[in-house]
Amino acid sequence: MRLSRRSTLLLRLAIGVGLAFIYVPLIVIAIYAFNASNILEWPPPGLTLDWFPKAIESPSVHEALLTSLKAGLAATAIAIMLGTLASLAVARYRFFGRETISFLVILPIALPGIVTGVAISNTFTQVLGVPLGLLTVIVGHATFCIVVVYNNVVARLRRVSTSFEEASADLGAHTWQTFRFVTLPSLRTALAAGGLLAFALSFDEIIVTTFTIGAGEETLPIWIFSRLFRPNELPIVNAVAVLVVLISIVPVYLAHRLTREEGGVAAARGGRIEGGGVETEATAVP
Repeated sequence: MRLSRRSTLLLRLAIGVGLAFIYVPLIVIAIYAFNASNILEWPPPGLTLDWFPKAIESPSVHEALLTSLKAGLAATAIAIMLGTLASLAVARYRFFGRETISFLVILPIALPGIVTGVAISNTFTQVLGVPLGLLTVIVGHATFCIVVVYNNVVARLRRVSTSFEEASADLGAHTWQTFRFVTLPSLRTALAAGGLLAFALSFDEIIVTTFTIGAGEETLPIWIFSRLFRPNELPIVNAVAVLVVLISIVPVYLAHRLTREEGGVAAARGGRIEGGGVETEATAVP
């Protein structure tokens, strides 16, 4: 479809406004990370790189980063396992309540984080008698990480034909062999993309973490929030915030590349014909 010159200009303007709305605040934080003064003022009186070495060398930052990595990796592992099982059940089997289960699986991503955090905190501390700590943080993060993996995997399963799995079963392969040699290879990029996005969500999470983390423990977002109102540490906080943004970009970029490359391969192969049209995968990420 060809657009008129006026429509093209308006479209570019709308895109520019949208990108500015998203990224101008991040650019401001990035500039403040190089502020030579430890007092916020605009424009900064000067620029320096001194805050980044201090942020990187801080023992508290190291501990918070390690906690974030542990929570993110564990929550991602749980999400990949449970999200894959749920997607296989919904996409490959027909049973009563299938759509209800699908709705219940994706519901946690829409719930307010404070509700999820309070619910998990009360369940562990009041009902189960388990103190808050890294375990409760992992469980809290896994509740919404499962949704990301589920959406990616179920979208792939709905695009991939079941004929190969049926042929594998006809040739005598049992369920595990069929999954390992037929189903899993077709899901690898969807699992990788879902896992990367789940890790990025967990790494940046603060609301659920606030209600599920134990005393004396901090993830990196909690570290930033707890020191945000300490004037002497504000420049280091800005530097850490920039580092968090840079770390978060990596898994999101890799997930984007995986889904884009897979979409390109599907388009090159002509997709799968259904109802006279070409079906292409749309990875659903809330």
